[in-house]
Amino acid sequence: MKNASQYLWWHTGIIYQIYPRSYQDSNADGIGDLRGIIERLDYLQWLGVNVIWLSPVYPSPMADFGYDISDYTGIHPLFGTMADFDELLDVIHLRGMKLILDFVPNHTSDEHPWFMESRSSRDNLKRDWYIWKDPGDDGSVPNNWLSVFGGSAWEWDEHTRQYYYHGFLKEQPDLNWRNPEVQDAMLEVMRFWLEKGVDGFRVDVLWHLIKDKQYPDNPPNPDYQAHMPTYDQLLPVYSTDQPEVHDIISRMRSLLDSYDDRLMIGEIYLPIQKLMLYYGVDNKGAHLPFNFQLIDLPWNAQKIARAVDEYEAALPPGGWPNWVLGNHDRPRISTRVGIEQARIAAMLLLTLRGTPTIYYGDELGMRDVPIPFEEIQDPQGLNMPDKNLSRDPARTPMQWDCGANGGFSSVRPWLRVDEAFERENVQVEREDPHSMLSLYRRLIELRQKEQSLITGAYEPVECNEQTIAYIRRESGHLAFFVLLNLSNGSACFDNENRRINGFVNIATSPHLEGRIISGKINLNANEGIIVRLDQ
Repeated sequence: MKNASQYLWWHTGIIYQIYPRSYQDSNADGIGDLRGIIERLDYLQWLGVNVIWLSPVYPSPMADFGYDISDYTGIHPLFGTMADFDELLDVIHLRGMKLILDFVPNHTSDEHPWFMESRSSRDNLKRDWYIWKDPGDDGSVPNNWLSVFGGSAWEWDEHTRQYYYHGFLKEQPDLNWRNPEVQDAMLEVMRFWLEKGVDGFRVDVLWHLIKDKQYPDNPPNPDYQAHMPTYDQLLPVYSTDQPEVHDIISRMRSLLDSYDDRLMIGEIYLPIQKLMLYYGVDNKGAHLPFNFQLIDLPWNAQKIARAVDEYEAALPPGGWPNWVLGNHDRPRISTRVGIEQARIAAMLLLTLRGTPTIYYGDELGMRDVPIPFEEIQDPQGLNMPDKNLSRDPARTPMQWDCGANGGFSSVRPWLRVDEAFERENVQVEREDPHSMLSLYRRLIELRQKEQSLITGAYEPVECNEQTIAYIRRESGHLAFFVLLNLSNGSACFDNENRRINGFVNIATSPHLEGRIISGKINLNANEGIIVRLDQ
């Protein structure tokens, strides 16, 4: 076990994801921007988070709202200027906080100069920077690979009479990461931002970077059902998660390690045993391969407890865990499990071992907002209209106060604000000691001051159909017992082998706080407690 001085900022920090379009509009165009984020740093410091992750703010045609990048070393005018970015980075650092950027290496925009060169002719020097293939003998696509956003992943280019590969939109051609020139160019992009002083990167779709060099057909998915995205019709055996990707990650990590204390997070949706490989040999891969189990699993006490145990057991020696409840691609936690269980989820996220990531607005209990079809902007929703897969409902503007548009903007926002914003906003919830926001702030405050909750061991105690119970303990520090009822029925904890003595430090139901615990514990539906144990 490390001593406290051996832990780095990303071991002890709490990450807060900002989707810049939706956080704060400072110039009355209906879209959030960098100066808006600067204006709200007081709030983030009050909340207690200390690491900010920004979704993309680079120049982009916005086919996929910034994940189609036309210039990796610039700032889109919608979000401000490079001077605004530099100021944001400076003031974040002055506050003792960290800033990590989204890095999107798998694909560029089709308007990126690299791709415009690549598609100009077959003998262009950048032709091999992207993935080009001849059609089949009958003129068909090179193989059966599918786009995440619907349809074939191959797009015909009439000018050069070949197909190019795009794992996402046709406006997002995939780079050929088998080309050393591509690797060098993208590492220079990382170096540009590291030289500016950013504290690390969240690397988008990291497991997609390398494809099987033979480009065989992907096999059908035997578990596919009609309600699922069309991409799931096939198993992406050959189009993702190839062994060579780890060499690329190692190069990225070596670059980060040449700077002081920089962080690499990998976006990787894979089963746990495969996910563990992304820590790399001797932990020289991604520092934090994102762990999405709390997003993907059914909200079931036994399944979640088992997943936590399996995840803890699978971690490589020295590997640091992390947990995520939501992000810009998935429905919000309050929508998935209900507002009462979202309080339980907050307690779970902020008491498990490892680095937690909070998606903006989840600390208010923000929910998915119904977006009429004529207002949908997300390409995933537009391309598969019968699947109800738009990500817009989880990307709506932050709810700041009771004013027009929830205080987000003085004009109509790019997406509509939740109709409940007058009841559920920062201004109202800051004054309510029993609000979701107050619960988040108290959980963060407790976590940040108690070593057992920051770096202590995770000790499972009991799990049944209703509850999860565990202890967080660091030698020489106060220990904490966490009991969470993930059901809508009353529950009883009465473990003969583990007698619990202490008092309730924080509870989802305020009447439980301060209660002395000795032995049996009864909880109502949707209740959770953190007990400071007697030593």
